[in-house]
Amino acid sequence: MRLRDRVGLSEAAQHRLTWLTEVGLVAILGVGLYLGHTGVVVNAGIALLVAQLPPILERDYNIPMDVGLTLWITGAVFLHAVGTVPLPAEVVDLVGTAPAGERYATLYRSGDWWDHLTHALSASVVAAVGYATARALDEHVDSVHLPAEFMFVYILMFVLAFGVFWEVVEFVIGEVAVLFGMGSVLTQYGLGDTMKDLMFNTLGGVIVALWGTAYLTAVADAIGRRFAGRSESG
Repeated sequence: MRLRDRVGLSEAAQHRLTWLTEVGLVAILGVGLYLGHTGVVVNAGIALLVAQLPPILERDYNIPMDVGLTLWITGAVFLHAVGTVPLPAEVVDLVGTAPAGERYATLYRSGDWWDHLTHALSASVVAAVGYATARALDEHVDSVHLPAEFMFVYILMFVLAFGVFWEVVEFVIGEVAVLFGMGSVLTQYGLGDTMKDLMFNTLGGVIVALWGTAYLTAVADAIGRRFAGRSESG
């Protein structure tokens, strides 16, 4: 059963929710442009591009992306983009603690909780991609065999590897932004922050490994059929 059926949302409702999320990202992009805030513009722009992936995959490649999977992806990038927007300190204090003496602050600077939430959610999306691809290869490519007991370890290793790669990307982009005077785009707050990010990345991977894989079968099968089709045509 697809997640859309479990939560009782129709195709039309799925598209409306996706549209509302995208409208929110467009609004964040507009705020970034109005403020001249490079970090908000870059993060909202990337989030908008990622939000286009579910409908493209379903429409052009016949990969089933029901409401749960769609909101899983768009929700992750939306929350990340929201966390980069400067908000009045009074608003930030409602959910965390704004830095002392600052009139505006982001949710990422209100405390560790927002950073942990978005890292765990984003890592779960990465884990889902890794699992769906690996299962597709295992099921539809004869030369590939991944034992079931190995899949849990594979998902964690995939997430950790991507997490380390992303931390390097954050560092490089941050240094380049400083070099060209672009302000904050992607920010790291030291070794402790990086270690916490990797811990919550792992948590996201564990969640998918334990419970999320049951909802990714249809996606994996669709990807696998495409692999099989290319093998036969080759």
